[in-house]
Amino acid sequence: MKRRTFLERIGSILAVLGITEAEWLSLGNRYYQALAQPSPRKLALLIGINQYPKIPALSGCLTDVELQREVLIHRFGFQGSDILTLTEEEASREFIETAFLDRLSNQAKPDDTVFFHFSGYGSRVKLETSPETMQNALVTANASFGPQEEKIVNYILEETLLLLLRSLPTERVTAVLDTSYYAPTPVLGLKSRALPESVEAKLAAEELDFLQQLKTQKLPSTPIVLAATSNPKQSAREELFSGFSAGLFTYALTQYLWEFTPNTKIQVALSYMENSLSKLGSKQQPGLLSSQKNQHLTSLPPDSIIGAEGAVTAIEEDGKTVQLWLAGLPPQVLLYYGVNSRFTLGTTREELVLRSRTGLTAKAQISQIEGANPLQIGQLIQEAVRVLPRNINLIIALDTGLERIERVDATSAFAGFPHVSTVVAGEKPADYLFAKLQQTPSRYGLFSLSGELISNATGEAGEAVKSTVQKLAPKLSTLLAAKLWRLTENQGSSRLALKTTLEIINNISPRVIMQRETVRTFKTETSIQKSLPTPIVPIGSQMQYRVENQSDRPVYLILLGLNNNHTAIAFYSWETPQEPNTADTKPLLKEVVIAPGETLTLPQTNTASEWMISGPASECEHQLIFSTAPFNGTLAALNTAKYSTTEQGPIGPLLNSLEVVQALLQDLHNASAFKTEMNVTAADSHSLDVNNWASLGFSFQVL
Repeated sequence: MKRRTFLERIGSILAVLGITEAEWLSLGNRYYQALAQPSPRKLALLIGINQYPKIPALSGCLTDVELQREVLIHRFGFQGSDILTLTEEEASREFIETAFLDRLSNQAKPDDTVFFHFSGYGSRVKLETSPETMQNALVTANASFGPQEEKIVNYILEETLLLLLRSLPTERVTAVLDTSYYAPTPVLGLKSRALPESVEAKLAAEELDFLQQLKTQKLPSTPIVLAATSNPKQSAREELFSGFSAGLFTYALTQYLWEFTPNTKIQVALSYMENSLSKLGSKQQPGLLSSQKNQHLTSLPPDSIIGAEGAVTAIEEDGKTVQLWLAGLPPQVLLYYGVNSRFTLGTTREELVLRSRTGLTAKAQISQIEGANPLQIGQLIQEAVRVLPRNINLIIALDTGLERIERVDATSAFAGFPHVSTVVAGEKPADYLFAKLQQTPSRYGLFSLSGELISNATGEAGEAVKSTVQKLAPKLSTLLAAKLWRLTENQGSSRLALKTTLEIINNISPRVIMQRETVRTFKTETSIQKSLPTPIVPIGSQMQYRVENQSDRPVYLILLGLNNNHTAIAFYSWETPQEPNTADTKPLLKEVVIAPGETLTLPQTNTASEWMISGPASECEHQLIFSTAPFNGTLAALNTAKYSTTEQGPIGPLLNSLEVVQALLQDLHNASAFKTEMNVTAADSHSLDVNNWASLGFSFQVL
């Protein structure tokens, strides 16, 4: 269909329907409605570009397309024939806009659902009509054409795309843009999806003409557009995972869509994704391209599919082996997800035992259960038992900007630490980056994967590589401990009914900062989360956690975390000694246990202890880990540290973090009801049963 014909048709449809702009501005419960509610048809256009002519290649955009396609089909009922993908050279400006018109605009009806996704480079370009400003644009596969001296670029303006989305004759429109527009200088760490702007580049005349045609129409629809970054100066990043690369935002978003079906506002969902990105070493903050506030994520309809860690994608000829898609597992967990992990098939009796995994795909064997229903492609799978290896290293990537001799020295120095290994940056998955400081090249330091310097992890100017690495010993131990406790995250799969709220205590009533609950244990119609504000805690606030145990068993609790300078902390339940303390009296710790149906506050309100948030401004991370069995080994490890009486606050330093977390994993393993049934060597792996453990993560800013 020609563009002018398309624009005329849109105008006539609006006139016939009598739709006013005010009527279209009411978004209400739109995002999950758009993806989950029954409708006559669900259409999707997915764009991914890794290879660009004369531009450094990206790595994760095709994976992004696959991630979106699988979640649309298996979680939201899209038909494969209604999902059009344009990748690599197919994703030219002309093809993208033609596909949008022919497959979305021309086919969508008022009650249909439309989903659009773009993964690739973004940039900024000047328009001749407004040379004083730069415009955001999506970089297509045929980014430039014509004589080099003319510098004509074949971009799609972000404004053009937004107008196209508004032109669709349905209010169920969702778009995801995993790209950014400001290229960081210099680039350190994860690959950025932004190209440097060119002040001399000119936009193709055809694109400008199309934009002007769109502007002449009244297009009152307001689609929901999720962006990889909320701050225009931030970069959308992509990361190398276990056997594949992907956009951080797309992976976090699709993992969230697999596991969760919450009744929450979009801002709360974005908070979950930001928390997931933080665990992957990025401060990237996803956002919403809309001036509208209070947009909602609504629950899936009653009796519909519930959250899952993946789906069955194929059944092999023997009828006993299946192929799985595992994009619903937390990204930080996937790399270590071990053989003999188990899944259940929804509400059926069948179980699947993991036998091998490559990237996001895996093979599993059907556990023979008498009277079980035949397996079907597309069935959702839910985590039952997580198997993690005991021997997990902290992986340090050596920046390619280091000289060869510097990399040799760093490799040798890191090899001196137990449970620490090194890789070349960009070749294998890693946890942190060792590199030179950009402002002071004669200094070395430890960075997050997205290039933020880890506090108290730098050497002096002119200091040798080995000397700097030796100073990192305490920090490396703490960072490995944090990596291990993050592997316990299972908010989506735990079968313990728990709800935890982080609150600021004031004179009126506690103010909610964040809330987490084990979503698979609560009925969707009653699991309505509050509208939570941005997780920011003012310095000087008095804090508490409110923990509700809605299960039928007592649960035990351990709280671990990192404060502003990546120092480990823990919650301590001090026991009042029988005799007055002296300098030689060792403080005692007791279990934190919550009875079935009871609510407990930490610190307990009937004690004199208080938890005050001190400065300076920082980012804090807490992991609340629950078990149906006592944390005997964990408490024993905590008690081995020599704490002074002045450190007996509710939240205090964790002096032996790695030893404590290793004991905690063993305690969770001991609580597993499956450990005696599974073909797992206890010396090699931990087996964690979702019926016996839950782990909820909280990250917030202190300002």
